[in-house]
Amino acid sequence: MTRECRVGTTIIRLCLGDIAEYDGDAVANAANDRLWMGSGVAGALKRKGGDEIEIEAMRLGPIPRGSAVCTGGGRLKAKFVIHAAVMGQDLVTSGELIRQATESVLTLCDDRNMRRVALPAFGTGVGGFSPEECARIMLSQIFFHLGEEETDLEEIALFLYDETTFNVFERILCEVK
Repeated sequence: MTRECRVGTTIIRLCLGDIAEYDGDAVANAANDRLWMGSGVAGALKRKGGDEIEIEAMRLGPIPRGSAVCTGGGRLKAKFVIHAAVMGQDLVTSGELIRQATESVLTLCDDRNMRRVALPAFGTGVGGFSPEECARIMLSQIFFHLGEEETDLEEIALFLYDETTFNVFERILCEVK
C-alpha cells in the first residue's frame, strides 16, 4: 500500500512495508547516540544488511542526539544507511529530537546529492513516541525543508510498519500539505 504527494519536484511517498527492502540511495535508521543497532528498524537493517553496518557506525559514534551520520549499506539494496540519533542510551526520544533528526537526514542527503531516501516513523518503536505526533513533526519538517532548501531529492519515502501507523501518516499528510 502506498500514497504519495508532490512538493515541487520531490515526491513524498508513504509505504506500508519493510524499510530494509528499500531500493534507493539511502535508508534512515532510528538510532541511539552511540549508534549500536539493537531492535526495531536498526535490528531489521542490521539483519538484512549485515554486521558491517553497525561496526562502521559505531566507529563514528557517539554523536549528538538529533544529528546524523552516514555509513555504507552493507548487503541492503540501498547504498547508504543514515543513522539519525533520535534517542540516547535510555531509548527515550522527544518531539524536538525527532524534528532535528528528520532535518539532519534531509540535510545529509542534500550534502551528498542523494536523490532517493527512506525514513521510518522515528521514535515510534522502542522510543514509544505517539505515531500521530511523529507524523505531524516529521511531515511538517519535510515540507519545511522542501520549501526552504534547494534539493536534489526526487523521493522521500516514509516506511511505516503497520496499517494503523500508515493510516495515521496518511491522515496527517492530507492535513499538512
